[in-house]
Amino acid sequence: MLGERLKIARKKAGLSLRDLALLIGGQVTHTAIAKYESGQMMPGSSVLIALAKALDVSLEFLAAPLQVRLGALEFRKKSGTSARERAHVEALVLEQVERYLLIEEILGLDSATWKAPFTPRRVRSFEEAEEVAKKVRHDWKLGDDPLPDVTELLEEHGIKVMLLPLPDSVSGLTCLVERPGQSAVPVIVVNASHNLERRRFTLSHELGHRLMQIEEVDEEKTSHRFASALLTPADHLKQQVGQRRHGFGYKELVETKHLYGIAATALLMRFRDLGIISAETLSTMFQTVARHWRTKEPDQLEPSTLRSEEPRRFRRLCYRALAEKVINLPKAAELLQMPATVIAQEMRGADASKDRRQ
Repeated sequence: MLGERLKIARKKAGLSLRDLALLIGGQVTHTAIAKYESGQMMPGSSVLIALAKALDVSLEFLAAPLQVRLGALEFRKKSGTSARERAHVEALVLEQVERYLLIEEILGLDSATWKAPFTPRRVRSFEEAEEVAKKVRHDWKLGDDPLPDVTELLEEHGIKVMLLPLPDSVSGLTCLVERPGQSAVPVIVVNASHNLERRRFTLSHELGHRLMQIEEVDEEKTSHRFASALLTPADHLKQQVGQRRHGFGYKELVETKHLYGIAATALLMRFRDLGIISAETLSTMFQTVARHWRTKEPDQLEPSTLRSEEPRRFRRLCYRALAEKVINLPKAAELLQMPATVIAQEMRGADASKDRRQ
């Protein structure tokens, strides 16, 4: 429906009803726009064109039926987000999920199905969260080795991962997107401004929310424990650093955090949780070698071929559809939200562009 599309586009732009009315030069009032969004009225063609231009969307976008609905968007507790910020994020998620599902439909893929390793487990302690993480590794045949790319892993198993600009207080969130007559699609959104260590932990944390029914213990701390156990399996970590330690030097710590792709403070907390160091040793380290680590990540991870933590599957599918000629260049530009000239150049490759210039 046009009204639903209009509301999504307005929220994505971060505009109030009054803001949008002003942006189109007062052609109609904010009350009229509210009635368009609720389906009580339909705009005339000139107003519709003005709305599309003001919101930077196509008329086709506003006219197309909305195929997905957003379930409850689970922001982290105490994130401090405003209602307007939440609405903006909801609109971004809906729009991006819809484009993702569309390219899968065009290619005839059913990979939107969430391949959960098991039904959600009831968890009443941190130790049970640790066991759930072990079961994920076992059922997904991950072994005990460090995970090279958490984003790629989740996308392989049917979770839509999105890297979006979020308020700085929000590390990430998860939700289910509902489709008529089909299974719901799980989505995990991570903050694009956060470093790789934090994004990897957020992805793992939000996976924990999908796989655990947490009772009687703090939900966020329990999901933290799940994430730590998934990223740093206890047996593997103890083989690397030892069963019991009285301290660590800077170089060993940063090399260990690079091995597992985890934040340095999270690694220290993991040492404490597993009994590798005592609570007293942890406190001493936060006063000495790690005294600034809560505010500044030491020796941050850099994106690499094996570990970028950027969602790539959607882009791959769009380029596949373009190469197979099931979509044209303008459609690819619309789906990828990129200039057609850039997409065309990427299809040709750097060598082809250089050859033409010679």
